[in-house]
Amino acid sequence: MTRLVIADDQVLVRAGLRGLLELAGDFEVVGEAGDGDDAIECTLRTAPDLLLLDVRMPRRSGIEVLRVLREREALPPTLLLTTFDDDEALLQGMRAGARGFLLKDVMPERLYEAIRRVARGESVFQPALTERARQHAAGAAADSSRCAPEALTQRETEVLRLLAGGFSNKEIARAVGTAEGTIKNHVSSVLAKLGVRDRTRAVLKAIQEGLL
Repeated sequence: MTRLVIADDQVLVRAGLRGLLELAGDFEVVGEAGDGDDAIECTLRTAPDLLLLDVRMPRRSGIEVLRVLREREALPPTLLLTTFDDDEALLQGMRAGARGFLLKDVMPERLYEAIRRVARGESVFQPALTERARQHAAGAAADSSRCAPEALTQRETEVLRLLAGGFSNKEIARAVGTAEGTIKNHVSSVLAKLGVRDRTRAVLKAIQEGLL
């Protein structure tokens, strides 16, 4: 059973999400929040397996909530939801540690799939990408080779997914059970194979190439 907190400023949206999740049978809503401050408090209090977080909320935005929880080392796997097809929010959310990004008009089956994948530690960004985001990714990789990137190893792909989740090298090392220096080497190899200069560009290029 996956325990979730729903954070959205619209009561009807929260009620609708709760109803949909209860129908699935393998989700339990352990808390609800109507603004950013409540989202932080509720997440700290309930320690959910996953946070469903609206991007635009009063008092604190979803991006600010991500940053605060991450600073407190209390950020659960988080799936951002928005009514806006907003590539800038996508990029900011990725940098702040979100592991998924979906529009609120997503079909229930896709929402269930996204929650299950994010709860397993995967990243789910592709369905929310706009054409502008694709262009941004292409522009970020403009200084790299135009040919297909060199194939990543299984461990490099795992590290890349954790990078997309906003994890530091130390956190990745802890997650996969290896030394931080080894992770630094994997990250360097990922950057080289993707032909990019930094972690954010690596994630953008991976989305562009369909690797995430």
